[in-house]
Amino acid sequence: MANRLALVDDDQNILASVSLALESEGYEVDTYFDSEQALIGLIQRPPALAILDIKMPRMDGTELLSKLRQKSSLPVIFLTSKDDELDEALGLGMGADDYITKPFSQRLLLARIKAVLRRIGHETSPGPKADTISHGDLVLDPERHLCSWKGVEVKLTVTEFLLLQALALRPGHVKSRDQLMDAAYGDSVFLEDRTIDSHIKRIRRKFRAHDNSFDRIETLYGIGYKYKGDA
Repeated sequence: MANRLALVDDDQNILASVSLALESEGYEVDTYFDSEQALIGLIQRPPALAILDIKMPRMDGTELLSKLRQKSSLPVIFLTSKDDELDEALGLGMGADDYITKPFSQRLLLARIKAVLRRIGHETSPGPKADTISHGDLVLDPERHLCSWKGVEVKLTVTEFLLLQALALRPGHVKSRDQLMDAAYGDSVFLEDRTIDSHIKRIRRKFRAHDNSFDRIETLYGIGYKYKGDA
């Protein structure tokens, strides 16, 4: 199971190309073209991680994840073509571990898979490690992609963590959207500006859920971001 993944998508071309890329990296891949059959397969033959397309006929990825969560805590990465769908999927708190917006590079997907598997494969140990990044109440653990604020874990997706890490690594330096895109997605993927904006908004919202007095984390620690609409 540790080296077996599941890929659920109604696009046969994506199933073929992505599964080939994953297999070339040493993974065994179960592919599902039908989401209802996927639900049965994911429960009866659980992989280490599942990659779900959001837009599928009969039962979309969000509904599939909702039903899967009734039986399993299987790690999940969403594939989506619209950021609006991400707002709905993650806003409902359904438990996706990360998500990637199409089009994406296979290198990016492999990096996200490895990051999620690495994160779930380690128990959280008390106290910061030597390679953690600390700024006052903010502590980041890059090895396991874990984040804490005032000693309480803030659950971020891998994408959100990488964006926050990019900001935290050089306090006082303002980063552009392009620099943040490169940090979180690599230089081979093109994204609209609003994708990064949505991620930053989501990060702020998660911190405010833990701390009502939370102001923008960029302001608190001199971490800069050229964000459209910010003063």
